Amino acid sequence: MDTNLNMKKYFSGLLLLVSILAFQSCKEEVDLIGNFEETAIVYGLLDKADSVHMVKINRAFIGPGNSIEIAAIPDSNYFDELVVTVEEYVANSLQRTWTLGDTLVDDKDENGIFFAPQQKLYFFETPPSAPLLDDAIYKLHIDVNNGEFEVTAETEIVSGMIVDASSQNYTMRFAQNPGEYNTTNLGVGSGNAFQINTTLTTNYREWTGSTFVDRSFSWNLGEKETSPGENLNFAATGETFYNLMKTSCEGGDPLADRRTFVSFDVVVTGGAEELYNYILVNKPSSSLAQSKPTYTNLSATNDHPVIGIFSSRQTLRVNKPFYLSTGQAFIRALDQKSTQELCIGGITGPFLFCSDHPGDNVATNPQPYACP
Repeated sequence: MDTNLNMKKYFSGLLLLVSILAFQSCKEEVDLIGNFEETAIVYGLLDKADSVHMVKINRAFIGPGNSIEIAAIPDSNYFDELVVTVEEYVANSLQRTWTLGDTLVDDKDENGIFFAPQQKLYFFETPPSAPLLDDAIYKLHIDVNNGEFEVTAETEIVSGMIVDASSQNYTMRFAQNPGEYNTTNLGVGSGNAFQINTTLTTNYREWTGSTFVDRSFSWNLGEKETSPGENLNFAATGETFYNLMKTSCEGGDPLADRRTFVSFDVVVTGGAEELYNYILVNKPSSSLAQSKPTYTNLSATNDHPVIGIFSSRQTLRVNKPFYLSTGQAFIRALDQKSTQELCIGGITGPFLFCSDHPGDNVATNPQPYACP
């Protein structure tokens, strides 16, 4: 008897709760949009190696209807009016001021839900004769919609990096004897960077008779955290080099009758401390509790939210041609034993490489792998 009474009380209470919720749903509407604050999304990286400097500025959007459809409308992603400036300070003294113009570029990925391929970017230019300065502070200022709010940030310039591959006598040594591989270390001085990435691009030619096609592949040697003034080594292993070359050739012209090595491009990029912090915070979480902090060095007035980064990087590019004539000598970017392994070694030998290095085709002592 008590059990039946308890069950009746339970169901009566449940019906009362359902009735209250139903009544409230009739009297109150849930506002999915709520109070929306204009939010700026800003990304800019200054690089003293560049003569054109770009800043991307968008707004977070909200509105009635399908958000995916809204994302495909460019105007929904831009502010009505922006005045963007960058100021250069040396020892707290203003040196130069740039008012950024806007331009449309067609390089945006079309595989996402947002509008593409065209996007608006803001830019300013520094001619090669007057580049960004190593010892300067650069301050970004954005006036949004005639003073509705302002966005500001500042950054130092990454500078002082050095690469030992820039030495004229630097040579890649990937092989010692047939089938025996070496590791070549690329040394990098960090300057004032906090993170360094190094990439090695190999350029070669595929010949069919007297015509050729230039081909290449890029090899990311890694990214390392660092501190200003440190020296780093990035290892390039010989066996990996030949296997990457093999893979690249397999995707080339099957009718090519020979291939020749052309050059290496060493590209080293160093990031400022703000950029390092931004990348670190935005790495995928390895914790089961997926909560992550946020980081930006941007700030906005009138309590408006802002996300993104305004920072700097330095990019060093060194081209190492297969051979460089210095008087009577020919300096090699790829040493002779490594060239031999490329041409007649077990990994890349079947791909018809030959050497057009003058030192390999001396009339009195031509090498068996020299080009005819």
